[in-house]
Amino acid sequence: MKRVFTLILYSRSGCCLCQKLEERLRALPLEELTPSLLLNVIDIDNGELSQEERILYDLEVPVMKIDFGFSIGKYSLPRVSPRIGGQSLFNWLQKEIQKLEKNNLSSKSLFEEFNEL
Repeated sequence: MKRVFTLILYSRSGCCLCQKLEERLRALPLEELTPSLLLNVIDIDNGELSQEERILYDLEVPVMKIDFGFSIGKYSLPRVSPRIGGQSLFNWLQKEIQKLEKNNLSSKSLFEEFNEL
């Protein structure tokens, strides 16, 4: 069974960079990444975040994080070029996931650990 993790996009209503990135991410087959990702867009101004998180992302949106779950946590992705889209964005996401895997998020690989769950 293939495990699915969450790609969180911290966004803001009226932010053109946020809107464009969200559109590009929604157009991608995120379920085909390894591991698969499910997009969750969070508007930092709608009250879902704590005051500390809102302050943290206030001047940084759009911000992307991958949530690997309670045992590993959330990891920030580098800022992506606003011009990247389509297959290039898909490939970039896969490379970033592989970098996280290579940097040993845990003593076991992401894939080994979650296949055991």
